[in-house]
Amino acid sequence: MRITSILLALLLAATTAQAQNTEAEVRKIDKSQGKITLKHGEIKNLDMPAMTMVFRVKDAKMLDAVEVGDKVKVNVEKIDGQYTLTQLVKTP
Repeated sequence: MRITSILLALLLAATTAQAQNTEAEVRKIDKSQGKITLKHGEIKNLDMPAMTMVFRVKDAKMLDAVEVGDKVKVNVEKIDGQYTLTQLVKTP
């Protein structure tokens, strides 16, 4: 039981690490809807190729930290059937 828990934790950590490394560029911000349009690289944990698309954000406050044109790194998860940004970090 303990080994199973440890393996599951390691698997989840590896998936999160991959997602956090997805580079993207902010194309549009819709604060009223809690959405952001990104031109992103491959999102490996979702088997999603590079493209431009709209994402929901887990917390609307995340949108206050970025502007159109910013380069960012994101973590995307599928939550309740919606592709959702769970992490958004502006890069230099």
